[in-house]
Amino acid sequence: MRFSLPRTSRLVALGTALACAGSVAAASPASAGPVFRPGSPGVGDPWYPLEGNGGYDVRHYSLDLAYDPSTRRLDGVVRIRARATQNLSRFDLDLRGLTVRSVRVNGADARFTREGQELIITPRHGLPEGAGFVVTVAYGGEPRPIGGDTPYGFVPTDDGAVVQNIEDGASTWFPCKDHPSDKATFDFRVRVPQGLGVVANGRLVSRRTDGDRTTFAWREKDPMSTYLATIDIGKWQVRTGTTPGGIPQYTAVDPRLEAARPGSAAFFWKTTAEVTDLWTKTFGPYPFDSTGAIALKVSYDGKELPFSEETQTRPVYSQVDSAGTVAHELAHQWFGDSVGIRGWNEIWLSEGFATFATWYWDEVKGGRPAAEQARQVYETYPADSPMWQVVLADPKAPDENAGPRVYYGGAMALQFLREKIGDERFFALLRAWTAEHRHGTATTRDFAALATRISGQDLSAFFRAWVFGTGRPPLPPAARRSAR
Repeated sequence: MRFSLPRTSRLVALGTALACAGSVAAASPASAGPVFRPGSPGVGDPWYPLEGNGGYDVRHYSLDLAYDPSTRRLDGVVRIRARATQNLSRFDLDLRGLTVRSVRVNGADARFTREGQELIITPRHGLPEGAGFVVTVAYGGEPRPIGGDTPYGFVPTDDGAVVQNIEDGASTWFPCKDHPSDKATFDFRVRVPQGLGVVANGRLVSRRTDGDRTTFAWREKDPMSTYLATIDIGKWQVRTGTTPGGIPQYTAVDPRLEAARPGSAAFFWKTTAEVTDLWTKTFGPYPFDSTGAIALKVSYDGKELPFSEETQTRPVYSQVDSAGTVAHELAHQWFGDSVGIRGWNEIWLSEGFATFATWYWDEVKGGRPAAEQARQVYETYPADSPMWQVVLADPKAPDENAGPRVYYGGAMALQFLREKIGDERFFALLRAWTAEHRHGTATTRDFAALATRISGQDLSAFFRAWVFGTGRPPLPPAARRSAR
C-alpha cells in the first residue's frame, strides 16, 4: 500500500468534527419516550476525524452499479444494512461528489443534505438503539479520483476503470461508512458494455449478457473494510484454478501488460500461488475463500501510474511485477485485511507486518536474512533522524517521517522481537494473532499482550523502546551477532 501524505482539509480538530454532529435533541420527560440524537459525522480517527460515521454499525453493502467508459459515468443504487448503536435521529454517510437522486430508510423516503464529504440523512422516524435498518441511496455522475498527482479512489482508464481506495477513496464511488474499524460483507453487481470484464473482491457469482451490456456479480462473504473494496473494469486474460495447496485462485491480467511485458500472466499466477501457500504455512490458514491478482497498465491524464494495493482477496498491481511486492501485498491478507486496524494511526499493524513478510520472503528464498535487512535500516537512520521521533504505535500525522517509521521501523521491531523470543515462539505468536482476531480488528496493545502471553517473557521494556517510545534504542545483541 502506498503511504499517502496529509490532506490539510481533512486534518481538522476532533472537537470541530464532533461539533458538526448538530444540535442534540432537547431532553424530554421520561414518560415521553427515548431521546433521539444525531450520529457524529466521523468516528474521531486520530488522523482523519471525519472518516466514518457515528451512531451505527454497517453489516452489509449491496452495490448495483453501471459504468460506461465512453462517458465516464457511474450510476448506482447502494443498499446498506446496518444496526443503530444509539437512538438515532439522523446519521451520515461518506460520499465525495456524485449526485444523489434519492435516499430511503426502511423503504420510506428520507430527507438528505450534502456538506463536504458528508451525506446527512434524516429518516422519517428515529432509529432505536439496537434496531436494524436498511438505507438505499440512488446516485450517479462522474467519479473524481483524489490525491492530486498520485490519484486514487475510482480512477478512469481508456477502456474502463481501476479502483484503489488507499484510505478514503471508497467514498469517491459509493456512499459508505469509510473507516477501517467498521467491516461488512459485500455484494457487487456491475453492468458494463459488452466485451469488457469486471473483477472484484471475493468470488465471481454470475456473468450475464443482455443486449450490449454484461452484468458481473461478485460476492465477498467475509467482513471487509471499505478501503479494501475494488471493482476493476477493462479487458482481461483470466485464469482460474487452485494453488498447489488447494486454495481457489483467480488472476486477471490486462492484455496490454502481457504485450508490454511478456510472461506477466504466468508470473502473477505462479507467484501468487507460491506466496499464498507459503504464508498459509507461516501465518496460519488463508483467511478468505479465494486468492489472486489483478495486474494491469494504468495511465491517467497521460501519466503512467505504477502502484500496488492490498485489496481483499485479490491485490491490484499496476506495472509492478516483483515477487517481493506480491509477497508484501499477499501478507496483507492476514495483516491489515483479515486482522484490521481500529484507527489509521496504528497502520504499522498492517504495513510493518507486510514489510517484515517481504524481508522474510527474501530470507526463505535464499536472499538476505531479515536480521541483516533490519540492521541495515537501523544504520540508515542515525539517532538524530526525525524518523525516531515518531511513535510507531501512534504517529501523530501521516507525514514523510511516519512513512519510514511505519514500514521499516515496524518491520525492524518485529525482527528484533523475533530474535528476542526465538523463532518458535515468534511464529506461534503470528499464527495466534491471525487466529484470535480473524475477520476483526485489533490494537497494538492487544499485540503486546499476546506477545507477552505467548513468549512467557516480560516484554514491557522491549515494547516501550521499539513500539511505544521515541528515540533510537540500542541495537539488540542478537542483531549485532547476526551482522558478524
